[in-house]
Amino acid sequence: ASMTIGAYDLGLGAVLRAVFDPASDPDARQVVVEWRLPRVLFAVLCGAALALSGGIFQSLTRNPLGSPDIIGFGVGAQFGVTLVMIVLGHNTYGYKAAGAIVGGLVTALLVYALATKGTLSSFRLIIVGIGVSAGLGSLTSWILVSVSVEQAMMAATWGAGSLASLGFDQLVPAAVVLGGTVLVAVPLHRTLPVLEMGDDAATALGISPGRTRFAAMIVGVMLVALVTAAAGPISFIALAAPQICQRLTRSSTPMATASVMLTGAALVVVSDATAQLLSVQVGVVTVSVGGLYLAWLLARQYRNRT
Repeated sequence: ASMTIGAYDLGLGAVLRAVFDPASDPDARQVVVEWRLPRVLFAVLCGAALALSGGIFQSLTRNPLGSPDIIGFGVGAQFGVTLVMIVLGHNTYGYKAAGAIVGGLVTALLVYALATKGTLSSFRLIIVGIGVSAGLGSLTSWILVSVSVEQAMMAATWGAGSLASLGFDQLVPAAVVLGGTVLVAVPLHRTLPVLEMGDDAATALGISPGRTRFAAMIVGVMLVALVTAAAGPISFIALAAPQICQRLTRSSTPMATASVMLTGAALVVVSDATAQLLSVQVGVVTVSVGGLYLAWLLARQYRNRT
């Protein structure tokens, strides 16, 4: 259904014929298979990666607000890409991926070091992450106002988050990296729910809390960096997808790997289809919807405490 949307008018039947019948209309096949299909597949990949990252961090912090959007790891990846694009002058996928990974990992290490005082507190992690995120956001803004208008516009357009102009050349390496990262994250499906019961219980069951937290943070940041390098920052999917999945599946933990990835994929595909209908970027849709969801979540958290 998403591939029916675009300037070239195609119905659902024409889209299906273009995908499954190579001998069909060559123009329709080029539009569907070469232009629209990579965009939809990228939406699936980005949604799955962001949702899994959100599930990891929400399980790690035992808090529905503990997503990379709030903690600041996504802003760190964005800052790294901004440095690569504006300061170093490299705009290829490989350089942006490296910048996103390095920026996200350095931010994660900084937040982890500042939030650790004897033991790692989820409350301190979130508060420190918000502070680091604000600082990196200010630095990013300073860089943008210090360069030419053309460079600032290029970075700002990327910073809004968009799946347009992405093809199989970017999709294949991103899918390979995602597959490898998911394989590394599979053991976390077993260890993180145990860690939610407390460090003492995890230690009694043979799990090292410190090592598990550090590994989970690295994997979560890698997933965010993967999306940021390819499509720019797509906010609030990591925040909302694990909570929606947890309610749909009645799970006791947000770290349900397959289910949470499917939920995130569906959210980004629908958001991108909506963005195309409104002629805006997908990041604008996710920020608008995610902002309302965040306000509802904060109000619900406050009401439960009072």
